[in-house]
Amino acid sequence: MQQQNQQQLPQGRPVGWNVLPNYTLSGMSSFDAESLPDYSEFDSESVTLDYYKESVLRPPAEKMAPTTTIETITITRPLKVIAFICGVIVVVLMIMALASTDWLMAADWRQGLFVHCIEDDSVPPLPFNIQDPPGCYWTRDIGYIKATAALCIITLVTDVIATVLTGLGLKTQNHNLKYKFYRIAVLVMLVSLLAVLSALIVYPVCFAGELSLGNRRVWEFGWAYGVGWGAAIFLFGAVVLLLCDKESEEIYYKERKIVHENQMRA
Repeated sequence: MQQQNQQQLPQGRPVGWNVLPNYTLSGMSSFDAESLPDYSEFDSESVTLDYYKESVLRPPAEKMAPTTTIETITITRPLKVIAFICGVIVVVLMIMALASTDWLMAADWRQGLFVHCIEDDSVPPLPFNIQDPPGCYWTRDIGYIKATAALCIITLVTDVIATVLTGLGLKTQNHNLKYKFYRIAVLVMLVSLLAVLSALIVYPVCFAGELSLGNRRVWEFGWAYGVGWGAAIFLFGAVVLLLCDKESEEIYYKERKIVHENQMRA
């Protein structure tokens, strides 16, 4: 290889123009194409020098240290999913309880929260001295029946809100928003639980006060009253599951080391 430097400045260029020495390659020689920097015919000489310096200073891939990244993994806890399912079950149970006329039953008599029914061929005197013919009528204007119905409606509405909040907490990927949904859902479910327990306690206690007007020896609470207790049990379970499941258990941090391809080949 022979190297020749031209000392004369090109014509038409001002004095002080930076001139790169010209290199002439001759003879039999070989070189690796990857060792040459990427030049463009439109690059100026200063840009070309920057490319050359950068390629010289850049460490080779086999000498680069592995890169470590931290990944955030969100795992949906099964307890929260079960709490959501309990909330959905409570909605179904409360709708059944509100629509039923089998809260209180006796011979030829069925009483719900909104309607009471008199069976055919009923034997007088009817309970509570009612003089209506057989059929279904709006319930008696009694305070404890209205209070029980209002508490059951509050239970249904609050449980729907709490269940929706729990579902939003399961769906969202924002951790701060997720925990806020869970905390509000627990508080709303507690209100729902207190409401249904109050209804289930007030109804039989107040009915016992007018039992002397029942005109029947045997009284029993129907399946709708039992459904109310079932809703209370599922609500209690949902509250416990949301309270016991720790927030920190839902987020995990995982380190992953990235090894360059040349290091893997080596």
